[in-house]
Amino acid sequence: MLQLRDYQRASLDALRAAWEGARGPALRDGLIVLPTGAGKALVIAALARESLGRDPAARIAIVTHSRELIAQNHRELTGYWPEAPAGIFSAGLARREAAAPVLVCGIQSVWDKLDLIGPRDLVIVDEAHLIPRAAETRYGRFLAGLRAVRPGMRVVGFTATPYRLDSGRLDEGEGRLFERIVHEVTVGDLIQRGTLAPLVSKATLTALDVSGVGRRGGDYIPSQLEAAVNQDWITRAAVEEMVEYGRARRAWLAFCAGIAHARAVRDAVRAAGFSCEAVSGDTPRRERDRIVRDFREGRVRCLTSVGVLTTGFNVPEVDLVALLRPTQSTGLYVQQVGRALRRAPGKEDALILDYAGLVRLHGPVDSVTSRTAAVRGRETEVRAKACPGCGALIALNASTCEACWVEPAAEPGEEARHEARAEDTLPILSERVMAALRAEGAWREVRGWQVAPAPGGLDVVLDAADGPHRIRLALEGRGYAREKAVAWWRGLGGGREAPLCAEEALARRDELARPAMLRVRASGRLSAEVSLRFPDGRLFTDRHREDGAG
Repeated sequence: MLQLRDYQRASLDALRAAWEGARGPALRDGLIVLPTGAGKALVIAALARESLGRDPAARIAIVTHSRELIAQNHRELTGYWPEAPAGIFSAGLARREAAAPVLVCGIQSVWDKLDLIGPRDLVIVDEAHLIPRAAETRYGRFLAGLRAVRPGMRVVGFTATPYRLDSGRLDEGEGRLFERIVHEVTVGDLIQRGTLAPLVSKATLTALDVSGVGRRGGDYIPSQLEAAVNQDWITRAAVEEMVEYGRARRAWLAFCAGIAHARAVRDAVRAAGFSCEAVSGDTPRRERDRIVRDFREGRVRCLTSVGVLTTGFNVPEVDLVALLRPTQSTGLYVQQVGRALRRAPGKEDALILDYAGLVRLHGPVDSVTSRTAAVRGRETEVRAKACPGCGALIALNASTCEACWVEPAAEPGEEARHEARAEDTLPILSERVMAALRAEGAWREVRGWQVAPAPGGLDVVLDAADGPHRIRLALEGRGYAREKAVAWWRGLGGGREAPLCAEEALARRDELARPAMLRVRASGRLSAEVSLRFPDGRLFTDRHREDGAG
C-alpha cells in the first residue's frame, strides 16, 4: 500500500486535532492547502479510509468539478485502498453508483440529486477554490441541502490556492466557506525537499501590453484582453523565443487569452516546425482526450490552452510553461505555473516564460501563500521589482539579484532603464528558496539501483542522473566501519538488526528500499554528505568517504 509522506500525514493529523478541538475551538469545516503536485488525491484517499475506519457506518462524498479529477480521485482511492466501498456518480463518465458509501462525484451531476445519493457525514471538496461564495449556486445548494438532512456533517476542502480574486480568502469574511486553514504546505518547502521540480525563468524580449484593457469582476475583460494580445507580430515574436528556449525541452504548455489567440499561437508553433495542438472548453471531449494523451506520450510537443488545463491536468513531463495570458488573479497565476511543478524521469527543472508580467504583479510563486495572495482592493499592487543591473524581476524584499548579483539601488521606487536580454534569469522562485537550493546542492533522481555482494558486505550502487554512486556497507568490519555500515543499513530501510556477515546481508537485501532522490554535498577534502529521499518522504543523511567506503 502507498505510504503517506510526512507532510501529508501532518495535514490529516492537523485536521483530526481541529475536529477534536485539541488546539482551540472544535472545527466543523476546515481547509487543507497543498501545492500542485503534492499528492492531494492520496491524502483524500487516506482521509476517506481513516474516516470509515473510525466509523464504518459513515457515508462520504468526494466532490469536484471535472470528470478528469473524478476519475483521478477514484483511481487514487482504489489504488491506495483496493477494498474501498467506492463508486462514481458522474454524467461525464456515464456512471451513477449513488448508493456507494464513498461516492466520488461531479458537482454538476449531484447538486440536485440529494434524495438519490442520500445523507452524508463527510463531504471532501477537491479544488475548493472553485466554490463560489454565493449560496445560490450548485455547490451552495448541494452543501446546504446535505447539511439540512444531517446538521453535524463536516466539510473538508483541498486546494493549492485558498483564495478567490472576487471575494478573498475562503476562510475569511462574511459568508466564508471554511472556518480556517488547518494545514498549509508551501511550494518552496517541497521544492527544497526534492518533492517538486525546481523552476527557472528567463526574461523575454516580448512583453504583452494590457494598459488599455478594462476590468470587470476583478480581472481583465476577456474580449478586450484577447484583442490586445492576439496580434500577429506579438505572437510571432513570442513563439520565436519559446521555440529557442524550448528546443531541448520535452513538453511545452502555453496559456493564452482566448480561443483565437490559442489557435494563432498553435499555428505559429507549427510554422516553426514543432507539433502543437490547441485545447479549450469548446474542444469536444473525445478530441481533447486524444490531444492530451498524445501530449502526455510525447507525440505532441506543445499545447496551447484557454480556460482549461489549469486544474486537474496531470502531465508531470511539462518542463516549459509560457504565460501568455495576463491576469489579476493570483490563483490563476499559481495554477498555471503549478502545471510544471511535478517531477518526471529525466526532468531536472521547468522553465517559466513570463510574457504577461505575472511575476512582477504577484511575486515569486513560492512566496504566494494564503496570507499574501491578491484580493479585492490589491489588484494593482506591484509585488516584484526590477534589478537595476540586468532587469530581472526580484522579490520586493530581496537584497541581491539571482541573475547578476547586483545590489539594487537603495532609493525606493527608482528603477534603471534597461532592455531584457535572453540570458537574464527571472526569479520565479524567491531568493530564500534559491539560496537554499544553492547551499544544499542539487537533488538528482535515482533512476535505478543494484545491491550486490562485496568483500565483507554489500555494494549499493545508485544510478543517478549524473552517473552511478556507490555505497559500500562493510557489515563484517569492526569499530567505525561496522557502525557506519549499520547506519546505512537502517537508513536504507533494513531495520535495526543489521546482518552480521555478507552472506546474511545478501539473503536479506530485499529488506532495503530504493531511494527516489540523491543529493551529494562536499563536507571536507575527502568526504561528502550524502542525503537520500525516499518515495514516502523519509530522509536519510550521512557523511560518506569519497573512496566509496561506508
